[in-house]
Amino acid sequence: MWGALFVMVAVTGTAGFIGYHVARTLLERGEGVVGFDNFNDYYDPALKEARNRELEKFAGFRCIRGELSDLEAVGSLFKGDHPRCVIHLGAQAGVRYSIDHPRAYVDSNVVGFLNILECCRAGKIEHLVYGSSSSVYGTNRKMPYSVHDGADHPVSLYAATKKSNELMAHVYSHLFGLPTTGLRFFTVYGPWGRPDMAYFRFTTQILSGEPIDVYNNGDMLRDFTYVDDVVAALLAAAEKPPKPNPDWDSMKSEPSTAAAPYRVFNIGAHRPIPLMSMIEALEECFGKKAEKRFLPMQSGEVMETFADVSDLENLVGFSPKVPLAEGLARFAKWYRDYYGV
Repeated sequence: MWGALFVMVAVTGTAGFIGYHVARTLLERGEGVVGFDNFNDYYDPALKEARNRELEKFAGFRCIRGELSDLEAVGSLFKGDHPRCVIHLGAQAGVRYSIDHPRAYVDSNVVGFLNILECCRAGKIEHLVYGSSSSVYGTNRKMPYSVHDGADHPVSLYAATKKSNELMAHVYSHLFGLPTTGLRFFTVYGPWGRPDMAYFRFTTQILSGEPIDVYNNGDMLRDFTYVDDVVAALLAAAEKPPKPNPDWDSMKSEPSTAAAPYRVFNIGAHRPIPLMSMIEALEECFGKKAEKRFLPMQSGEVMETFADVSDLENLVGFSPKVPLAEGLARFAKWYRDYYGV
């Protein structure tokens, strides 16, 4: 049982989308959670504050406000409650934003991750689980994306920082025996989501009568993954800290495990869906057609994402449960309730 393993869980990014859902699920299970977030204005801070208020309804939750790049602030996560597991989901998100704001990504995703690693090492943390991204696959055209294939050519700085996290985690697993698990998320969506993501942004524009920008003329596929499926897989993986792989052979170039207690998984629906199908599902949810403005492909984006999740399935029995139409219907209900539509 999780409770037998961890007395208190440290979760970064608890005012963010996935971090909020992970923290809430732990709290509903009766776990204690110490959260960490900077509540920045990359998107609406009021939404972040609202998520935090929901978590504060639980007696087992407290939140530290600070920057990941501030070592002293990050260190405060590890004092007092002495968490034995860290779920690191705090990061500067967004592919397009990274093109014009590169330093924000280095500060949060590289320096910040180093601070997390250092504190985990000093605190003798039993398992560090951290969020990576499908964007690390970059120019890889082999489908579905597999953790057994290389991911060495990212096409955005955001993706590069996420790949750097995986490399840095391996170093700490190798040098200090810190068990680390990286989870490459594939287009996570659902209630309490991020307003900068396409499904959320399209919803706002459709309801306000504004045209939506559809890039590459809509000719893209995404492996949309409902947030509840992500949380279930993440927490199941967190309960199984990795051990060194005795069969690992550097001559065979196997990037998903190592001779150290290190591993990387995909978390996706294993079901790539055309962007236009997602738009049609949103139109159905809200009973309103979108005015579409078709535009060329944007820099930093890829044509398709498609997750091979067989490794995670073998470890924890992961199988995505929520189809896109149902997940968007749940999101639409939350959106109406939250915004009073």
